[in-house]
Amino acid sequence: MITAGSLSYSCSRRAFLSSSLLFPLFKRQGRRQLSSSIIKSSTNPFVITTFHRCLYHSTTTTTTTTTTTTISATPTAAFTTTTTKPKIKIKITRATAGKMGLTVKATIASFGGKLFKLSHPSSSTGTEMAVNLYLPPQALKSSQTKKVPVLIYLSGLTCSPENCSEKGFFQHGASKRGLAVVYPDTSPRGLNLPGEKDSWDFGEGAGFYVDATREPFSKGYKMDTYITQELPQVLFGQDSEFGKYLDAERVSITGHSMGGHGALSLYLKNPGLYKSASAFAPIANPCECAWGKKAFGGYLGEDDKAKEEEWKKHDATELIRGEKWRGNKDARVLVDVGTGDNFYKQGQLLPENFEKAAKEAGVEGVTVRYQEDYDHSYYFMASFSDDHIDHAAKYLGLL
Repeated sequence: MITAGSLSYSCSRRAFLSSSLLFPLFKRQGRRQLSSSIIKSSTNPFVITTFHRCLYHSTTTTTTTTTTTTISATPTAAFTTTTTKPKIKIKITRATAGKMGLTVKATIASFGGKLFKLSHPSSSTGTEMAVNLYLPPQALKSSQTKKVPVLIYLSGLTCSPENCSEKGFFQHGASKRGLAVVYPDTSPRGLNLPGEKDSWDFGEGAGFYVDATREPFSKGYKMDTYITQELPQVLFGQDSEFGKYLDAERVSITGHSMGGHGALSLYLKNPGLYKSASAFAPIANPCECAWGKKAFGGYLGEDDKAKEEEWKKHDATELIRGEKWRGNKDARVLVDVGTGDNFYKQGQLLPENFEKAAKEAGVEGVTVRYQEDYDHSYYFMASFSDDHIDHAAKYLGLL
């Protein structure tokens, strides 16, 4: 992170970060907003990473060198000498694609490699997003000149980047095969939207890997965009400190439960973006199960048009039978489900619908395995994690 300067000014209204990738905007509430001209007048893009309240100003002056930028603001005449003007310093950092204030919070040795606990301000969600990254020992060798491929793992309901990186046993196979693993979060955190924390299967910790279109969740629940567009820029970009290790052209995706839904749907919606997909106990037909109906209704709308048009865009069973995949002879999909999984028994997962749709559409390369007696837990995942690593490794050119 390159500190480009700082700015102190008085304030009267609360500021917030917009969904813009490179510069902040401030909320307009009947008075002139703090203009993005502060940013546009400079030759460099910036992101505000620390903020509180803003001054509605009349003029700004920007001085830029190769490493620093100094910005000064003149208060409006509306502020008098008797007006209380709390001072606040705003830290401004240079922002480039792939380097959006990425912070390393911890580094942990694991199976010969290193697990990095990271966070960064997200333009997609408007929040600080946590993400864990595992680099295998092959990537860390001083003689290593070739970048390693990447497997993105999407977590399930209520989970964070910590769950699978601690209990999923993925690092074992990743070190054996020489691939990196990325563990993103499952939703934005800290938006404080109405209803966001009312239940465990919707809202915070349950973003369902869609871009919400229904208020109030459309303001930050953009997990599709975050996973498929922003996160690769942050981690794989030329200016990312991890970009030298990670091969952005060789990426596969996997996930568990809600994350299995995310892995399958993002893979099927974006042919060519990922080399393969796999899933543990995925919510494979969300349009037809209680979890999916609740999430899609809350994020995408509950009217008949939304159900018919929007919901199906994010349902793996609907996608596999669509025109993009019909007749495909090399789908590269692996699914594992435990027969002792209570959610499978309750009809929340419906992998049989996905399997049937693939067969009816003439799609080959879809393997669905039913593992006798295994449940929905990390015991199940850890038992078959090496299989899913090997599935990805095959299509990432490692086997």
